[in-house]
Amino acid sequence: MISIRHIVKQYAGHRALDDVSIEIEKGKVFGLLGPNGAGKTSLIRIINQITAPDSGEVLFNGQKMSQIHTERIGYLPEERGLYKKMEIGEQILYLAQLKGLTRLEARKRAKYWFEKLEITSWWNKKIEELSKGMQQKAQFVATVIHEPELLILDEPFTGFDPVNAEIIKNEILELNKKGATVIFSTHRMESVEELCDSIALLNLSKKILDGKVKTIRNTYRNGTYILEYDGGKINADGGAPFTVLSETATDEGQHLKLRINAGRKVNDVLQYMLPLVSIHRLEEVVPTMNEIFIQTVSKKN
Repeated sequence: MISIRHIVKQYAGHRALDDVSIEIEKGKVFGLLGPNGAGKTSLIRIINQITAPDSGEVLFNGQKMSQIHTERIGYLPEERGLYKKMEIGEQILYLAQLKGLTRLEARKRAKYWFEKLEITSWWNKKIEELSKGMQQKAQFVATVIHEPELLILDEPFTGFDPVNAEIIKNEILELNKKGATVIFSTHRMESVEELCDSIALLNLSKKILDGKVKTIRNTYRNGTYILEYDGGKINADGGAPFTVLSETATDEGQHLKLRINAGRKVNDVLQYMLPLVSIHRLEEVVPTMNEIFIQTVSKKN
């Protein structure tokens, strides 16, 4: 749906984006990741037509991105932008009409979302009367009310308690099921694993990693396992097919963190251990996206 091709963006003496190319599949949830100052917000502003790149281009369904595409985008910025002294209901209707809806259709859809999120009592309240989390809910309605083809969500869970974060997460997934493509920028790596099909990781203005979440995690597998068993402490001698990384004793039994040696397999570990102990669990430790994020960014700095 979105093709980002060789984007360069310079601000005075700072290069915010340096030859960044990304492909975002239609109907998928795409995570745009990176530490502070990596270039994520600059790229989001370019996709939204808020700023223009110095070179490169963005395509929307094969067409060069232009202002005609903005009605098909819903953008939830990290810095919220609702008018603090305007009544919420009127504000939602106004923003929906800016996206091309008639006032009648805007009112119908606003009623649907206010009821769904249980915020009907807020219609005549002003933004400044609401907590940060409540303001966030109102901003979310303004983002999705025109049923955009592309949703761009920059830190969408900021200000939410765990219950409301779960509600909004489920709404994002439901919109995606109905066909919306989602670009999701966050520092919460657990949300990436829950929500995203693919990611791109930016650091110091460059793309340093991209691909499907499952494929990336598999690429970073390093033969590390957790073994839970009953029995005494294991003295892995030179003939053991693994190296012990750590060993702890709990009420449930012994926990051994190990790394399988080069050229050896899981079956070799089992054959070595079965005569010695009673095994309850052997589970591979696949690196989390948070661990991969830290490892990859640290290498490049």
